[in-house]
Amino acid sequence: MPSRNDGANAMSDKTQNGLTRRTVLRGLGTAIALPWLESLASAAPAPTAIAPPRRAAFVYVPNGVNMPGWTPGEAGKLGKLPETLASLEPFKEYVNVLSNMTLDKGRANGDGPGDHARAMSSFLTGCQPRKTHGADIRVGMSADQHIANTIGDQTRFPSIELGIERGGQAGNCDSGYSCAYSANLSWRSESTPNAKEVDPKLVFERLFGGNDPKELAATRAKKELYSKSVLDFVMDDAKSLTKSLGQGDQRKLDEYLTAVREVEDRIAKVRKANASRTPIAKPNMTPPTGVPGEFKDHAQLMCDLMVLAFQTDLTRVITLPFANDGSNRPYKTIGVPDGHHDLSHHGSQPEKLAKIQKINTFHVEMLAYLVGKMKGVKEANGTTLLDNTMMVYGSGLGDGNRHNHDELPILLVGKGGGTITGGQHLKFAKETPLMNLYLAIFDRMGAPTKRFGDSTGKLAI
Repeated sequence: MPSRNDGANAMSDKTQNGLTRRTVLRGLGTAIALPWLESLASAAPAPTAIAPPRRAAFVYVPNGVNMPGWTPGEAGKLGKLPETLASLEPFKEYVNVLSNMTLDKGRANGDGPGDHARAMSSFLTGCQPRKTHGADIRVGMSADQHIANTIGDQTRFPSIELGIERGGQAGNCDSGYSCAYSANLSWRSESTPNAKEVDPKLVFERLFGGNDPKELAATRAKKELYSKSVLDFVMDDAKSLTKSLGQGDQRKLDEYLTAVREVEDRIAKVRKANASRTPIAKPNMTPPTGVPGEFKDHAQLMCDLMVLAFQTDLTRVITLPFANDGSNRPYKTIGVPDGHHDLSHHGSQPEKLAKIQKINTFHVEMLAYLVGKMKGVKEANGTTLLDNTMMVYGSGLGDGNRHNHDELPILLVGKGGGTITGGQHLKFAKETPLMNLYLAIFDRMGAPTKRFGDSTGKLAI
């Protein structure tokens, strides 16, 4: 996560009691930003009906998907969702399936093999990566960073980059392409990737730690000595705030602080389990700590942290790739011990296609978990976090066996502050640039631009 503006938010919207509509609880080395509280908004001078901010999220999956299990039959209103998307059925009114999206700069265009590196590096940039495994990498600024550069000064973190799988920043990872291309979704500039953070503990401390390094070190020492939660350092502030809240907001505050503590507890349990596990000796490798051993636990923790960051308006744009493109991770817990990348070269073999289907379905189930969490967060004006979010979910490859970069699997989830009608299968003209979708998102995020990457015009959504 970049640290271009890690200072505390400027709290300018004061109420008559001196409180802020978006209040922060503070303790030694700790700053807990709070969700929207109606009691504080109602105490503010008119006008009070302030719309919640809009957020943008980009969730990436590698190696394409089994498209027959993904694509709805007809364009128009969504009926029963296809097998891969079935877990999104409860949230169908928020889901748009976008067909015929194309990533031309993922194609070779004269550069030969290397589709996985190009798929991920061009997914948010719309630019052709320079084929090199040296230091002279170049692709383009990514969509999340365009948003961050325009509105990032309104939040503590201009953007947050999360991940599940670590990846190298140098070396040859795909047919002459640098590992940086297949390991990074977010690019601050054409030659500077934003490395993702995969350790939930470090993300949690980054989000809820204070700004004074000395105080932060003192907090960590006290926590380890007394086994205290980060919340224990702000409870006096919380008790004082509770007196100013109505019953509904008291419940909301309690639910939010409980959610923060639950995430913290789960991270602590992972650390304890990792500490007690006898490491297997591996040459030239340090066993990771603080990261869950199972993909599902890891992904859900990162989804929870994403929700907390949006809920408290610490940032308005987040990226989360579920894995690096070309990843050969096995998924033993769902009965797929084979490597994902190996399976993606299925050669139309039914057994391999069935396993790819399982992986695709499992990934969408993690998305459904995230969507459900967002829908459960209530915001101002009777809306939810999901109502005020635009989340792009998809891959830079269509069929992993074909390595095609057209007919991509793309979902747009959320209503963008009431500007997007969900529950549709939107079938666009063939070869419609994926960047056209981002132009439409930029407008809604207050970061309009006429052109981005290889865009040709704003997508009608």
